[in-house]
This record gives sequence, C-alpha cells and structure tokens, in this order.
Amino acid sequence: MTDLSDKIRTLKNVLRTEYLTSASSQPWVVGFSGGKDSTLLAHFVVEMIKSVAPDERTRPIVFLSNDTRVESPIFQSFVDQQLEMLRENLAALRLPVTVVQTQPASEESFWVKLLGKGYPAPSPNFRWCTNNLKIKPTVRFLRDQVAEHGGATLLLGIRRAESSQRAKTIARHEAAAPDSAGWLTPHTDVQGCNVFAPIKEFTTEEVWALLLQLRPPWGGSYRTLIRLYRDAHAGECPFVASQNDQASCGSSSARFGCWTCTVVRKDRALDALAEQEDGDDLERLSAFRVRIKQVSDDPDHRSPVRRNGQAGWGPFKLESRRLLLDELLSLQTDLGHSLITDEEVNLIRHQWRLDEAMDLRRELNGRTPSSLIPV
Repeated sequence: MTDLSDKIRTLKNVLRTEYLTSASSQPWVVGFSGGKDSTLLAHFVVEMIKSVAPDERTRPIVFLSNDTRVESPIFQSFVDQQLEMLRENLAALRLPVTVVQTQPASEESFWVKLLGKGYPAPSPNFRWCTNNLKIKPTVRFLRDQVAEHGGATLLLGIRRAESSQRAKTIARHEAAAPDSAGWLTPHTDVQGCNVFAPIKEFTTEEVWALLLQLRPPWGGSYRTLIRLYRDAHAGECPFVASQNDQASCGSSSARFGCWTCTVVRKDRALDALAEQEDGDDLERLSAFRVRIKQVSDDPDHRSPVRRNGQAGWGPFKLESRRLLLDELLSLQTDLGHSLITDEEVNLIRHQWRLDEAMDLRRELNGRTPSSLIPV
C-alpha cells in the first residue's frame, strides 16, 4: 500500500510536470468549493507555483468558485473570506493567479425558476437546480477560456475514496484518458478542456491529516475550516463541472450546500450549525426550506396540467408563487440580509404577467386554462 509520503511526492511531481508542459499558455482552472478536498488541492497548487522559477510561470491559474446565490450563509461567508485572502495574498506574491466567482444568470436563478416559472422544489428525480446554478456557469466560463486560449485544464479535488459512485466515475474517465497514467481526462461537456484530478488517490483520513498539519501558503490557517466541519457534522457539496458530477449535490450525508436544498429530506448540516452561532436565523431559513417542500408536495398548490398538455402535476399555481414570494420577502426583511435580489423579483413578476396573458389567450380560444405554464 502506498503511504502518505509517497502520495505527496507523486502529487508534487505530477503537478509540476503537467504545469510545465508545452501547452503552458493554456490556463489551469482550479475548482474551489472551499471544502476540505478543494482546499487541499489549492494548497498544493499554490505550493507548486511558488516553487517554479518566475520566468517559467507562463501558464495562468484561475481559482474558480461557484456562488449559487442560495448557499448556506455561514459557509458562503467563510468561502468569500478565503477567496479574498487568496486574491490579496497571491497578488502580493506576484503569482500568475486570479480568483473568479461565478453566479447563475439571473433568469436561471433558483428563485426565478421556482417562483417565476413555477418549477417544483428540486428532488432526486428532478434535480434542475444543479444544472442551472452550478454546471451552466462553470461550463460557460470554461468555454470562454478555451475560446481565448485554445484549451484549458480543469483541476478538481475529487477522490476515489469519496464514494463507490465517485470511484466508478473516475475509472470511467480514466478509460478515456489521453495519457497512459490517466491524469488528464476529456471534459464531457467542453471540447478542448481536460479534467485533472491530482488528489484522486488520497483517502479522507489523509486529507484531514494534512490539513491538520499544514498551514495555507497564502496565509492564515485551516482551523476555521476544521471547526466548521466539526460544528456542522458535515461535508461540502463539491464543485460541480458537468452533468456526470450532478449526483453529488444533495446527497443523503450531512453536507454544506444550498440552504434551499429540498433534495435532502433533512438538512443536518444547517440544523447543526443552527445550534451553534446565528441559530435563530438559520432555524428560520431551515423552516422556509421545509415550507417550499410542503407547498411543492401539495396538489392544491400545483397546476393539474403539465407543460406538454397532459394531465398531471404541473408547476406551482400563480397564487402559490405569490404566496411564497411574499413570505420570502418578509423573511428577508426580518433577517436583515439579502435572500433575493431586486432584479430577480422583477424577473419573477415579469414571468407572472406573461403567464397571465397566456392563460387569457387560452381562455379566449376555448382551451383548458393552465393558470401556470407547466414545467
């Protein structure tokens, strides 16, 4: 069995070798969720670039983070602080590193989909949120990088030991790898982009052992990260780059992620954090998440017609969308911090006007009105 020191040696060698390849003008995009795995990956990437001679630092590096706009507020605040520290301290070291945070397009945001178009609450069978909030923004960014630089490499902190499903996914990609070692695999959604998983052989115990021993090469410590995991009894919803990664969001284990997540039956991470600091606010967010699920599961709040015209549970009725938006805006006022933007509210109300006009046209044409166009 390979011991930890051998794994670290291999990791450092493969990072340096891949960075200094002939395609050195093509950027590295490092997926950063702020959790333990992406943090460990970021640690070794920064250590590697610091060890490279300045005249050989020709490949730009981008730390890319997804902000879904509905992330768990305590964890998102922590991630934002880490990104700012990366941005400031790496710039001071004059390293070719930039920090980018993506967000979903406003018309694809969680609230515009749910309250504007009436999408039902996300579920294991209809996980529309991951694609709109994480995958699409990431894919757009990667395609822009490929178009500008002729190619790109996406670095992910995925590990074989995360789960049996993750191990199968890694094995499947390795079979299609252009290099015999299986380090670089083609991205399934972005032509010209490869995926690089440098810490794929590390176990969870090894990840924690390293974070407990190491100090961030960009300053600070990992104590806050470790405390967050301990307080929430949780893992993180990982950086998601393609449809093949989608199942990781909303898994049954306790994870940091969107506070609105209805894929999980009970948000154990949010509930655990509610017992720590800011408990009242988090409890009210958790209660509203339950409220969304209850309304979604109630046939009285759903159109009896689907978008394709067939009978069946369709989207939220207009009156139900209005009700939930009023409750959300009231909650936002009470908590005193932003849960939804003015732009999103305007887009939601614009969609309502379109739906009302469609219903009127259907009624005038003698067709069965669908108070909301089904999803």
